[in-house]
Amino acid sequence: MGRRLVSFDNALHVEVLSEDGTYTAYSKEYDEHYHSTKDGALNESLYKHVYPAFKVKKDAKELNILDICFGLGFNTLATLYHLKQINSTCRVNIYSPELDFDLINSLKNFTFPDEFEDFKYIIFELVENGIYTDESLHVELFLGDAREYIKKFSDFFDVVYQDAFSPSSNPVLWTKEYFFDIKKASKDDAIITTYSISLPTRLALYENGYNLYINSGEDFRNATVASLVELSEFELVNMKHKISCNPDTKSLRD
Repeated sequence: MGRRLVSFDNALHVEVLSEDGTYTAYSKEYDEHYHSTKDGALNESLYKHVYPAFKVKKDAKELNILDICFGLGFNTLATLYHLKQINSTCRVNIYSPELDFDLINSLKNFTFPDEFEDFKYIIFELVENGIYTDESLHVELFLGDAREYIKKFSDFFDVVYQDAFSPSSNPVLWTKEYFFDIKKASKDDAIITTYSISLPTRLALYENGYNLYINSGEDFRNATVASLVELSEFELVNMKHKISCNPDTKSLRD
């Protein structure tokens, strides 16, 4: 567990200890935690985003990753932690929009897990300059509207960490039209990882041509992986059956 030195807590965010012993934060604005407190902050980033992504992309020499949204930086840092653990030589380029400027400024005082200790300097660099680059890593932080940001890219991303606040709290980042823009920004063999297993979320992806898969394991609650190409690493969701059983359920729309 990380050591608390200067308080991160402020008018909009409060640190909360999750069940894996790592801290997440509660957003008073969205009335949600940044991670599942049950699965744990670090575990959720690893098991619902990083591990499934690199399970599929294990042979890649370079990956462009879209991290929606940056938040506390866990998905970015967990990616670097995982690559170090497996001694990977894969170069990663991470692009991440974040609307909350005050949150980014407060990250200097957040209690990150000890597993991230070797990478905290990257957070400090991003807070100051919005960008970090070395011989094996490029991280670009965009402060602003994620919907506008992703329209700058075309056929670019290999992996999308879809980790915005939930559809009920932040629906604009879960609509059919949003995932259409994600599709345009991504390569044909890109994968999307997300904690959401809701039928409206899966429908929004399915209506854009994505195959939906169950990401499951003993250490976390089920999550979703989506891809335009068939994947052998995960169990396919039978969307036709789910639609027939839930004919009144609709995807979110702009």
